[in-house]
Amino acid sequence: MADIEQARAAFARFDADGDGRVTPDEFKRAMAEMGDPLVTGPMAEAVINARDTDGDGLMSFDEFWHSIQG
Repeated sequence: MADIEQARAAFARFDADGDGRVTPDEFKRAMAEMGDPLVTGPMAEAVINARDTDGDGLMSFDEFWHSIQG
């Protein structure tokens, strides 16, 4: 996904409240809505933590963008 506008649209699917950050709960809920109801809270937290470069426990768009760039 090299197009930043496509990435912003994808990120928006996870950022339910539109505050620019994705919480583990938002990630879990979005995955369920996209057809993967098996993502648990601890799994969502692990995914967010793997992308969280500033240590705030959340995933920003910049962290998301960096993670999909390879």
